Amino acid sequence: MPRQVDHDLRRRQIAEAVWRLATRGGLEDVTLRQVATEAGVSARLLQYYFGTRDQLLLGALEILNADAERRARQRLELLGDDPGMRALVRGVLLELLPLDEERHNRHLVYVAYFVRFLADPALGAAAREAPLALENLVAGLLTRGRELGEVRPEVDTEAEAAFLVAAAEGLQSRVLLGQHPPERAVALIDRQLGLVFTSG
Repeated sequence: MPRQVDHDLRRRQIAEAVWRLATRGGLEDVTLRQVATEAGVSARLLQYYFGTRDQLLLGALEILNADAERRARQRLELLGDDPGMRALVRGVLLELLPLDEERHNRHLVYVAYFVRFLADPALGAAAREAPLALENLVAGLLTRGRELGEVRPEVDTEAEAAFLVAAAEGLQSRVLLGQHPPERAVALIDRQLGLVFTSG
C-alpha cells in the first residue's frame, strides 16, 4: 500500500528550511538547490510544492505569517475571558518583540526578508499590508477602550495606534541587535500605554 504524504507537513518542512537559511545568511543568494538540500528533499519535489524561487520565498513567508497569527491568538487567549483593552493592546504589541526563542527566530527571518520586500513587488505587498492591519486592530481596540472609559478621551486612536506599532517594530530591532534587553523594551511599551490608558 503506498505511503500517504502529508502535503502540509512537507510544505512546512521546506518553509522551515528557508527560514533556517534566512537566519544564517539572508535570502539574497539562496538557491532552490540550497533549500532542497537543507530540507532534505529533491529540487524537483521542492518545485512541485512551490514552483519558482520567488514563489518559494512568498510561500514560506505566508506559512510564517500564519504561524505568527496562530501563536499570537493562543497567547491572547491566555489573557482570559475579559482582560480589558490595555491587556489586549499590550498583548498585540508584545507579539512584535523577540521575547522568546520562537518570536526571536521569526523576527530574524523577517529581517532577512527585508531587502527582498524592497526589491520584489509581491513580497513587498505582503510586507506592507501586515503593519496596516496591525494598526487597524490596535486602533479598533483603543477606540473600544475609549468608549469603555479605559482610554483617555483626548487620545487620537488612529495616530496612537500607528505610533505604538512603529515603536514596537523599532524596539524589535534594538532587542535583536542587543541594544536593549527584552525587559527594557517591554517596560518602554508599558510606559507608553500608561500615557494612553486611564489605569493599569
